[in-house]
Amino acid sequence: MPLSAFALVILAGFIHSLWNIAAKKAGGDARFAGFSSLIIMVVWAPVGIYYGWDVVPSWGRLEWTFVALSGVLHVLYFVALLRGYRKADLTVVYPIARGSGPLISSICAVFLLGEVLSLQGMLGMLGVVAGVFLIAGGPKIFKTMQDVSQGPRVRQGLFYGLLTGLFIASYTVLDGYAVKVLLLSPILLDYFGNFIRIVFLAPPLLKGKATTLSLWKTQWKYALIVALISPISYVLVLFAMQAAPLSHVAPAREVSMLFAALIGGRLLGEGDRLLRLLGAVFIATGVIALAM
Repeated sequence: MPLSAFALVILAGFIHSLWNIAAKKAGGDARFAGFSSLIIMVVWAPVGIYYGWDVVPSWGRLEWTFVALSGVLHVLYFVALLRGYRKADLTVVYPIARGSGPLISSICAVFLLGEVLSLQGMLGMLGVVAGVFLIAGGPKIFKTMQDVSQGPRVRQGLFYGLLTGLFIASYTVLDGYAVKVLLLSPILLDYFGNFIRIVFLAPPLLKGKATTLSLWKTQWKYALIVALISPISYVLVLFAMQAAPLSHVAPAREVSMLFAALIGGRLLGEGDRLLRLLGAVFIATGVIALAM
């Protein structure tokens, strides 16, 4: 992986962990995703107009199809993630989602995009997945699942983590193809895909306007944080995909777990810090192997 792509992934991982913590603290649902998308539309409009003024009019059916599919998959991902955060701990949902997503993405990249994953790359990817498993609770998670009081919450976390990971893999492969093969601008793919997200998130916002207004008053600060920084983290990843194999970038993105494990555990008081640090070491080793 080129050093420039590696640097983009590291920065994106740090930003990604921050907005996920903000989303967890908000405790929102699809309405929160709608708030974030509406703010993105407004705040990032100058950037979208600047880069898209001469480009977007030349898009045909193929380009708009990929933009639309990307928007739908991102909606499903965000809604599943937020629901998981309401039902379970971030330190279960987030690691499972971030661990399963790149694993599926890398496999798809090899079989669908013709990428080659070396032995070192394979070991690096497995190191990342192992680290994510440890951060999620390690072997103790299976024992916890049998506990009467904690089991249902852990099982919910596993379910929504895996579901979110499936959507992560789907939009990663789709968007990777769009920026690597179709050569769509990462900035425009993300910004105009957001309009598709707004279309699907409008019904929850309009249903029960009093509830929507009440939630806005308590969640707008967190929605603003997500809207300001989440597009940056993903656009950086898309640029990295243009310079490096998707099968390397996808698992390397999980460096965000290093930050989420340390920052999120302290802020949210979840999980075993020692086990989380051990998982972080696995992830760091795996990411370094991928970078080399």
